[in-house]
Amino acid sequence: MPTRNVNLTVEQDAFVEEVVRAGKYQNASEAIRDAVRGLQQRLKRDELELDLLRTQLQAGLDALDRGEFTELDDADLDAALDGLAAPDSR
Repeated sequence: MPTRNVNLTVEQDAFVEEVVRAGKYQNASEAIRDAVRGLQQRLKRDELELDLLRTQLQAGLDALDRGEFTELDDADLDAALDGLAAPDSR
């Protein structure tokens, strides 16, 4: 397994020591590897969310190109936005 030196803040080091002492990990390397796995998962999730946003944006732009939209005046827009912000009344 490759070895890598990592510089942690005092707080990060204390956290790693704490989770090892608590028995959640056998050693600091296990804790750090788990942290890296968490980072990998978060970055993958962020990538998937960005892809979904791009798909939704493109669908909206395509709808605009087809003329599939409703024009709203300021009052109607305010009411629509207020409805989105209101808690679910069901």
